[in-house]
Amino acid sequence: MATFHVRRIVLLALVILLGLRAKSTMAQLAPPAKVISLYPGDAPGSEKWTWTERAAGSATNPTVQNVVHPVLMYYPADKAKAVGTIVIVAPGGGYQNLMMSYEGVDIAKRLNDMGVDAFVLKYRLKYTDPNARPARAGSTTQPTAGATTLPAGPQAGQDIPALAGADGQQAIRMLRQDAATYGAKPDRIGIIGFSAGGGVVVRTARGAADGRPDFAGAIYAAGANGDAPPAGAPKLFIAVAADDQAVGFQGSLDMFSAWRKANIPVELHIFQTGAHGFAKKGGGADHFMDRFEEWMKLNSYLSK
Repeated sequence: MATFHVRRIVLLALVILLGLRAKSTMAQLAPPAKVISLYPGDAPGSEKWTWTERAAGSATNPTVQNVVHPVLMYYPADKAKAVGTIVIVAPGGGYQNLMMSYEGVDIAKRLNDMGVDAFVLKYRLKYTDPNARPARAGSTTQPTAGATTLPAGPQAGQDIPALAGADGQQAIRMLRQDAATYGAKPDRIGIIGFSAGGGVVVRTARGAADGRPDFAGAIYAAGANGDAPPAGAPKLFIAVAADDQAVGFQGSLDMFSAWRKANIPVELHIFQTGAHGFAKKGGGADHFMDRFEEWMKLNSYLSK
């Protein structure tokens, strides 16, 4: 009988510990100065989504799932260093997760070091059943970055990447309109995105003119292609690894060629190694943000 009670106590403690770990996952991230809703009410196209956003991942790799109400998380630069430029950060995660640390808040903080105000974009995602079996512990893989198949279940028939792209454009519109509030210039609003977040960047850069950024960074971007950019497309920075087996490098190369053909300023880095997510360390991909900073400086986005 004593053994039975001990087992019950251990089991209860484990359940409590796992629950606390799930609740504290997002607490590991530096909190934003404020959170800004992209739409005054329900986001167009997701009015019937009734589920709740949830934190997932781990303490070292916090993620978000089931975003219904897209927001911007504001990380301001030190006012003494601020240069009057804004960059939106779109994390990746296969349109099913948002990698909130190394493709989100960590990037925002790196931009802050440059004097740039950063806004991490939580865009709409494919629905994930919270009761579904979780990914294998310790796995560093993301859902297929370029997946564009229409979801089943409660989102049947909806193009989630298109809705995510619409969120990117709405974020640009809002921040350009409110640029003065943040001490920024309305012609210095950029966006950088990773994997599926890079797909958001591609759609934002190719979308309606009033929702396009002034400059963009597409980092191992899903959906990169060689389609001709629209007139007035933004300056573009592209980075990918030659050994990326999730999205490959050809789309990034084709997009670079398309921007060049249209005579729009563009820079491309294909690193010898790095794999998807630049998870394979030891090569030039480790320092891609240094290259992005140099490019921003070249294009006068870091001058006061």
